[in-house]
Amino acid sequence: MILPKPHQLTRLDGAFTLTSSARVRADEAAGPAVAALRRALEPITGGTIARAVDGEPAAITITVDAERFGPEAYSLTVTPEGIEIVGGDAAGAFYGVQSLRQLLPAETFKPADRPQGDRTFEVPAVRVTDRPTFRWRGTMLDVARHFMPKEFVLQLIDLLALHKLNVLHLHLTEDQGWRIEIPKYPRLTEVGAWRPETLVGHAHRPESEYTFDGTPHGGFYTQDDIREIVAYAAERFVTVMPEIDMPGHMLAAIAAYPELGNGLKPAKVWTRWGISEQILNVEDSTLDFCRDVLAEVMRLFPSQLIHCGGDEVPKAEWKVSPSAQRRIRELGLADENELQAWFTAQMATYLAEHGRRFVGWDEVLEGGGPAKLPDDVVVMSWRGEEGGIQAAQAGLDVIMATRTHLYFDYYQSEDHEAEPLAIGGFTPLEKVYGYRPVPAALDADAAKHVLGAQCQLWTEYVPTVEHAQYMLFPRLCAFAETVWRDESQGIDDYAVFLNERLRPHLARLDALGVNYRPLD
Repeated sequence: MILPKPHQLTRLDGAFTLTSSARVRADEAAGPAVAALRRALEPITGGTIARAVDGEPAAITITVDAERFGPEAYSLTVTPEGIEIVGGDAAGAFYGVQSLRQLLPAETFKPADRPQGDRTFEVPAVRVTDRPTFRWRGTMLDVARHFMPKEFVLQLIDLLALHKLNVLHLHLTEDQGWRIEIPKYPRLTEVGAWRPETLVGHAHRPESEYTFDGTPHGGFYTQDDIREIVAYAAERFVTVMPEIDMPGHMLAAIAAYPELGNGLKPAKVWTRWGISEQILNVEDSTLDFCRDVLAEVMRLFPSQLIHCGGDEVPKAEWKVSPSAQRRIRELGLADENELQAWFTAQMATYLAEHGRRFVGWDEVLEGGGPAKLPDDVVVMSWRGEEGGIQAAQAGLDVIMATRTHLYFDYYQSEDHEAEPLAIGGFTPLEKVYGYRPVPAALDADAAKHVLGAQCQLWTEYVPTVEHAQYMLFPRLCAFAETVWRDESQGIDDYAVFLNERLRPHLARLDALGVNYRPLD
């Protein structure tokens, strides 16, 4: 009925008849929930969901009561007499509205050609008490390998909110493209946002067989675009976390400003996939560039957490770079891995000085382990559970993003010929549903450092919005359950999830025009 599955749901007798004349009574803190209710109901009832004035009966009441419920928690009660939503905070009240929407027919989700006129709907009577298990319920979208239009990002935010996911991680920079306007460094978007062509087919074959499409690709978000995305997300209780990947995955920036590189070969925005060996140098001026970019990013994104990548950093250039080797000697470091740990600490310290926290992929643990990192660093564990376990046991906060279960650029079927080209792997829907974010190896104290989990869509082989939707859905629906459900009550069999919640939910995705992968 409701996806993700609420912690408690009791069916009651009867139903409430929702009409175009329905009135809502809400306190000031519930304003965003009322706005969401009006966006959802007014087009389908043909009326205006107005606030009830003093003494006027209200069909729907929405309040916030922090003494009754914790953050993001809510209750939803539907009886033949009316609808009541109580949130522990504004987000909880908003999630109550999202659950209420799912009690309505799937046709009510259709954004275009919605029924007009005075219509009524029967809302089944229920009592729901609900809260998330994890506070970090994220989705990463790579807009750097293939640029995704702003309109798709906004649509995705709506879909995240519907599934009670609360973080959109935007991967904004790569070897293949730079996607955010930084006025102090205009060539980042004049040069770095564009590549002349793109590799055709899979990268995992001999380079002698490579062919390219000859078609320029690029794009970027202006600062106004970013402000619009961030504001749109905030209205839906989605935090947008930016990622500026460094010191690797930076070839587009080096192509724009060659002085950022190690000067060993010419730099051009990459047209192929994989990992470029061209990385940032460690000169003071380059660190200043990174700080300048982060300063601009912090002005645009209020997110407490700022992702700085740190993954897949080839050290070949640093091994032969006079300036890198000089830095290693001056700092008394053992090797290039420790040099990266020092680089990470510089960026983490800068963010901390501005009240933000550094997030990095689990490679930031290399070069000395957690002891080399500031204690407010957050580790995003993608290569498996090991990095997350190591970090959590050392007292660092962790977000689980394991490629085995949460990489949605992986194939959804073992029959690759029947699927769009993908990077590899095999992550079927059932595998996602069975994922548990807290590794079994963690004791209760260490488990408290697992903030939650995040699914990833890398876009090397995902060139269009329709393809992105196909890779995300319905796996994102299963992921939403993994970070919301109450595992203390046990986990439903996959068949129960599939038949009782997902199949009805797909009708909603149909109404929303989502190009999801059909069920097997």
